[in-house]
Amino acid sequence: MAKMASCIRQPIAPGAAGLTEIRSARGVRKAIGRVNSRWQNNSVTTIRPHPEPRAAYRAFHPIGTRWADNDMYGHVNNVAYYGWFDTAVNQWLIAQGGMDIHGGCVIGLVVETHCNYFAPLAFPEAVVAGIRVTHLGSSSVRYEVGIFADDAGKQGQLCAAKGHFVHVYVDRDTRRPTTLPSHLFKALETLT
Repeated sequence: MAKMASCIRQPIAPGAAGLTEIRSARGVRKAIGRVNSRWQNNSVTTIRPHPEPRAAYRAFHPIGTRWADNDMYGHVNNVAYYGWFDTAVNQWLIAQGGMDIHGGCVIGLVVETHCNYFAPLAFPEAVVAGIRVTHLGSSSVRYEVGIFADDAGKQGQLCAAKGHFVHVYVDRDTRRPTTLPSHLFKALETLT
């Protein structure tokens, strides 16, 4: 049987402090053992997501729930939340940012999504989506969305769910990333 090479660690990228690539099967087993040991000893700290108040968001969009949004457990199914995220952001982009979804030269493609759930919502409850921008690059935007029960806009109310998605803006024809139009960039700055 061939002798296994010792674990060789090399930086993944110049300046990537603390990040190394493990170059052998033995090294991988050792790394997994260290991670498992940390989890068993509770020495790994995780940050649990938490609900946020309405005041954490910059713009709001009312959304009506539908009978079809409820699942067999009697609450809105998780897939509906992603539709609400998309609806709230794109409605804002059209109304405030002048986005032309049918004929504009630039379109936003979703490249990342995520959602955390804190409290159930159900039809026929009305909801409100709060939106904000947490990253505004030259061709990409990260939107964060909070979903709230529509309880007359109580400021201290916490979101039932929160999530994010990232748009990369591309040329409609080539699908290559392109710079955000200046009018859209300026509008999005109001959500930061």
